[in-house]
Amino acid sequence: MDETYIKVSGKWCYLYRAVDKEGKTIDFMLSKLRDRLAALKFFNKSIASSGMPYKINIDKSGSNTAALEPINMLLFLYGLWHLLIEVRRVKYLNNMVEQDHRGIKNITKYMLGFKSFEAAEATIAGIELHRMLKKGQMENVGEMPAWQQFYEIAA
Repeated sequence: MDETYIKVSGKWCYLYRAVDKEGKTIDFMLSKLRDRLAALKFFNKSIASSGMPYKINIDKSGSNTAALEPINMLLFLYGLWHLLIEVRRVKYLNNMVEQDHRGIKNITKYMLGFKSFEAAEATIAGIELHRMLKKGQMENVGEMPAWQQFYEIAA
C-alpha cells in the first residue's frame, strides 16, 4: 500500500493505491488529505472489497500506521488474534506498488492536473480499470482483448 500525488485544482491530492505481491491492483482511492482518517477510510474500503490481508507493506508514513492500529486493536478485542494484520514498515518492500504508480503518472502528467475533484476521481477510476484489464484481472474472458473487456463492462 502506498500513496502518490495528483494535482487537482492547483492543489496536491493523494491517490492511495494497494497492489498484491503479483502486481495486481487491489484497490485505490483519491483523497484531499493525507491523514489517519483518509488512510483508515482507504483500508476499510480495500478490506471490504478484497478481504482481510495477512500482511501489509507500507512506507514509514505515520498516518498509515496510525490507521492500521485501530483495525488490529478491534481484531484483538474481539479475540480474532489469528486475523491480526502484520504491518511491515520497510520502504524497499514497497517497490511493487511504487513501480505500479508509473502507469498512472505517465498518463496523468500530460494533463497538468484536473479541474475538479470529481473529474479526477472519474478519470482515475477509468485509468485504473483499464490497467486492471491489461493486467488480466477480469475473470472468464478467455482471449478477449482489453478494449473489448472494457466495452463489455461499460455496456
